[in-house]
Amino acid sequence: MTSPSNQGIKTVLHPVSDLAAAKAVYSALLGVAPQTDSEYYVGFEAEGQHIGLVPNGGPQAMTSPVAYWHVSDIEAKLAELTAAGAAVKESAHDVGAGRLVATVTDTDGNVLGLIQDH
Repeated sequence: MTSPSNQGIKTVLHPVSDLAAAKAVYSALLGVAPQTDSEYYVGFEAEGQHIGLVPNGGPQAMTSPVAYWHVSDIEAKLAELTAAGAAVKESAHDVGAGRLVATVTDTDGNVLGLIQDH
C-alpha cells in the first residue's frame, strides 16, 4: 500500500495560559527569540522545528500539546487515517499562505495534527 508522503513531525503547538511567561520559558529553552510574536500566537524556529504557543488553546480549544505531521497531500492522508479508524476533529482548512491544517483523533482520543504546505 502506498501512502501520501509523510515528512515527519516538524511542528508542535502548545496551549499556554500566560503567553508572556511561556514566551520567556520557551525562549530560554530554545535559545532563540520568537520568529512570530503576536497576541494570538508566538512561534519559534529552532533546529528545523517550529514550536508554537497558543494562548488558552486558541479557537481549536487545545488542552494539551499537538504534534503536527507534515504531509504532501492532506486530503489523501485524512482519508487514509479515517479508513484506519481515526476521526476527523478539525477538517483541512487554510490558515494563510496556502498552508492547510487538520486534526484527527486516534482510537484513544489522542489528537494528531496534519500540515500541508504548498
